[in-house]
Amino acid sequence: MSAATLRTVYSPIAGRARLEPPAGTRIIVHVIVNVEEWRFDQPMPRTAISPPQGGAYVPDVPNWAWGEYGMRVGFWRFLDVLNAHGVKCTLSINANVCNVYPQIVKACVDADWEMMGHSFYQRPLMMEQDERGVIRKTLDVIQEKTGLRPRGWLGPGLGETFDTPDYLAAEGLEYVCDWGPMDDQPVDISTEHGSLVAVPYPIEMNDIVIYVMDRHASDELYERGRRQFDWLYKESASNVRVMSIAIHPYVSGVPHRIASLERLLAHMAGHEGVAFMKAGQILDWYRGARARLSPPEGLRSG
Repeated sequence: MSAATLRTVYSPIAGRARLEPPAGTRIIVHVIVNVEEWRFDQPMPRTAISPPQGGAYVPDVPNWAWGEYGMRVGFWRFLDVLNAHGVKCTLSINANVCNVYPQIVKACVDADWEMMGHSFYQRPLMMEQDERGVIRKTLDVIQEKTGLRPRGWLGPGLGETFDTPDYLAAEGLEYVCDWGPMDDQPVDISTEHGSLVAVPYPIEMNDIVIYVMDRHASDELYERGRRQFDWLYKESASNVRVMSIAIHPYVSGVPHRIASLERLLAHMAGHEGVAFMKAGQILDWYRGARARLSPPEGLRSG
C-alpha cells in the first residue's frame, strides 16, 4: 500500500453519490491567482530565457525582471479584468509578498479575495530544514499583515514531503491544493491530526503548463478553458463539478494573453448555474454537502 493510498480513499466518480450543489448552481469555477517573491540573490524558480553560454547565473537579471513584470504590471491587469467580471479569487501567496509588495496585498484584501498560504519564499518545502516552522511563519506573517489567517495551503510547485499534510493539519489548516489535481470534486485527505480537504487545483488549466512549458499560442487559455468548461458543464447535470484555473501575473497578465483570460471568464459567466467561488467557500459547501450524504463518503479518519 502506497503512502498516498493511506491518505485517500479511492472513489470513482462514476456512480459516486450526488453532492447537493450550492443553491442555483451546477458547476463551480475556482480561480487561483499565484503571487510569488523571487529572491534576487538566488536562482530563479522559472526562466524564460537562458544565458548565451548556458548554465544558471546569480544574479539572473532578465528572468528576475520577467517575474517582476507580473508584480508591477500584470497583476493590475488581472485585477481590472477579474473585478469587471465580479470574480473573487483565491490568492496563493508567498508570505514575504506582504513585505515586498504591500500594495498588491492591500488590493486583494480590499477585493475580498481569500489568502492561501504558498510558503514564505518561492522555494520547495523539501528544500527547507524546518518545514513546519516555515509553514507556521507563513501563516503568521499573512495574518499579521492582512488580518486574515489562511485556511488552506498550496506548496511551491505543489511540492510536499511525506510529512507535509500532517504539519498542515497540525497548524490548523483545513484544505490543501497540492492534491487537488486528482479529481473534479473535493477529496478528503487523512492526516495524523484529522482530515484535510483537497480542493481542486489544475495542472493542465494552469498558465505555467500552457504557456511556459508547452509554449502554446496566446489564445490557448481561452481555447483550452472553453473546451474544459463546456465538457464539465455537460457532466455537471448529474453531479456538481469544480473547474479550477491557475494563473500567474507574469504569464497571463501580459498584453498579448490577457484577452484570452477575459474571453474565458465571459464564456463561463454566460451560462446558467455557474458559481465563481473561493477555496474556503468550496470547502464549506463540500463539508455541508458531504455531511448530508448517508453515510458520508470518502472520509478516512485521521
